[in-house]
Amino acid sequence: MSLQTSAEAPVPVRTVLQLVGGWIGRLGRVWVEGQIAECAVRGGAVFLTLRDPIAAVSVRVVCARQVFDAAEPPLAEGARVVIWARPDFNAARGTFALTALEIRTVGVGQLLARLEKLRRELAAEGLFSAERKRALPFLPRVIGLICGRDSAAQRDVVRNAQRRWPAVRFRVEQTAVQGPFAAEQVIDALQRLDADPEVDVIVIARGGGSLEDLLPFSDEALVRAVAASGTPVVSAIGHEQDTPLVDHVADVRASTPTDAAKRVVPDVAEQLGLVTGLRDRARRCLAGRLDRETAWLRSVTSRPALADPVREIERQGERVDALAQRARISLQAGLARAGDDVAHTRARLLALSPAATLRRGYAIVQHAHDGVVRSATEVGPGEMLTVRFAADQLTVRAFGDGDDR
Repeated sequence: MSLQTSAEAPVPVRTVLQLVGGWIGRLGRVWVEGQIAECAVRGGAVFLTLRDPIAAVSVRVVCARQVFDAAEPPLAEGARVVIWARPDFNAARGTFALTALEIRTVGVGQLLARLEKLRRELAAEGLFSAERKRALPFLPRVIGLICGRDSAAQRDVVRNAQRRWPAVRFRVEQTAVQGPFAAEQVIDALQRLDADPEVDVIVIARGGGSLEDLLPFSDEALVRAVAASGTPVVSAIGHEQDTPLVDHVADVRASTPTDAAKRVVPDVAEQLGLVTGLRDRARRCLAGRLDRETAWLRSVTSRPALADPVREIERQGERVDALAQRARISLQAGLARAGDDVAHTRARLLALSPAATLRRGYAIVQHAHDGVVRSATEVGPGEMLTVRFAADQLTVRAFGDGDDR
């Protein structure tokens, strides 16, 4: 029920605390999982601080010495446990605690079963699919490194990366890499590096350890944070045989921190060798091409037309002269034959010409109207006739038989 209060009608503190205790009491007994952060034995009671596996939240737990000693294996700080507890609120002190009735350690088998179930769920969502993984940049400007404080993993990544590419730059975020606060701190560091525009790739590195030590890197919140990162992430957790869930969601999984440095940064010696090889290959290709073109030019210039261009012009000039001479001879021969034909034709014409007959003493008698007299009967008495000789002519009058001559 709700408590009706006002500034004029307040309730005392004891009433509020009694109501809070009543509400908490109605929660009933619950199973609670967490990690023992502190443990103190005082007489017949044991006082524990139980931390949440993910969030930075803790609760005080009180149990009898017999309940604490009954747990197998023996409990110690850092152990992951499941507690059957009753929530209690001390109204007199205003404090909350859990009264443990049974404590069970979370064994490796149980942890593996939980991790396998979570792995199947995340895989079904597609967080582990190869299609969503991104390629690493060839040479990152700045490498974001998440590692433990003054850890060997940090030294391995930095030294090997600088050995491969001396000019490489790092932005290091040192966090807890095991324990109840590790997952939260790694997530915060990942988000800070992802928001940095200069960071081109993020490496999460940690050395080897037990399954319990590596549990933060199988935390669901951390796995989802890596999947949501806009910057490519390289996971270098533990050794080759260690496979936390972060390895499945990361864009690249490195077997060790040293292997992460090899995957993130190219080897300057290898790249120089590659450049040298490519340069030699290009030089050979260019030299071969020049040799082929030079040989082609040599073969072309060795041809007579290009070896001695003037000689070809002279040869063509000689050919033109020969053709002109042949044309001249042919024309002269043609003209000579034509002259002979004309001479023969002229001789024939002269032989057949009436002038030749006239020169032999013959004459042609013509009427006045130029008609040729072919018979004496064609001439009338007194008709004027023209007598044509070879060289000249004269005019005569024709007389009859009875006319005086």
